[in-house]
Amino acid sequence: MGEAVIASTETVDRLAAQLDALTKQVQQQGYQIFALSDAVQTLAENQDGALERIQQLTTALQQLVAAIEETDK
Repeated sequence: MGEAVIASTETVDRLAAQLDALTKQVQQQGYQIFALSDAVQTLAENQDGALERIQQLTTALQQLVAAIEETDK
């Protein structure tokens, strides 16, 4: 009977250690997901800025082409 109690206690201790390790892994993955979300948000903001600058450049080039075509007439 005593051996069964000791074996059960050891099993519970191992399960508790495994659960603790799993909890730490899940917590670490949570931090990684948060960092990834932040990076994706920054990337999206940078892309929005780049698209706005491209639109401004396109507009400027269209105006330049129109001015050149006007002088050719």
